[in-house]
Amino acid sequence: MDFEEKTIKREQIFKGHVVELVVDQVSLPSGQESTRELILHRGAVGILAITPEDKIILVEQYRKALEQTLIEIPAGKLEIEDKEPIACAARELEEETGMRPGWLKPVYSFQGSPGFSNEVLHLFEAGDLVKVDNPLPADEDELFIQHEWTLAEAVQAIQTGKITDGKTIIAIQYWQLSRLNNN
Repeated sequence: MDFEEKTIKREQIFKGHVVELVVDQVSLPSGQESTRELILHRGAVGILAITPEDKIILVEQYRKALEQTLIEIPAGKLEIEDKEPIACAARELEEETGMRPGWLKPVYSFQGSPGFSNEVLHLFEAGDLVKVDNPLPADEDELFIQHEWTLAEAVQAIQTGKITDGKTIIAIQYWQLSRLNNN
């Protein structure tokens, strides 16, 4: 069955540094027309960073869209100059934690809200972390507290609602599954 919706007309509502908002008039497979309000985004990365002590590095920061503080894995949006998401992951990890990975491994790429956004988040696992003497600076508008938690502490934080961020939950559950599969 053909599910494709063909764009008839696109109206740009807003173009910012992070997102572009558009309204598409589409032709449905049935021949009817409809409207789609969309957020276009370059994409992002998230990093499951595990210390030599077998702890996950998390950052706690204020998220204006939710008007609250969240605990998340290190993450950031892809920049125009990023040729590959893995380069962005290495940079974001250093900026947010002061650590460089000895290795980065792609885990998953997924969509968080495909009903209205084209953002794809690329999740990486990082290991053999090394503290950097003069790390890349964090973005001027980013303030955060760094945490290091065991797997049990991270899973409990999901269960109690202390961690609610989707990419972080996926990363921690991947970590938990990989431990189960290696035992």
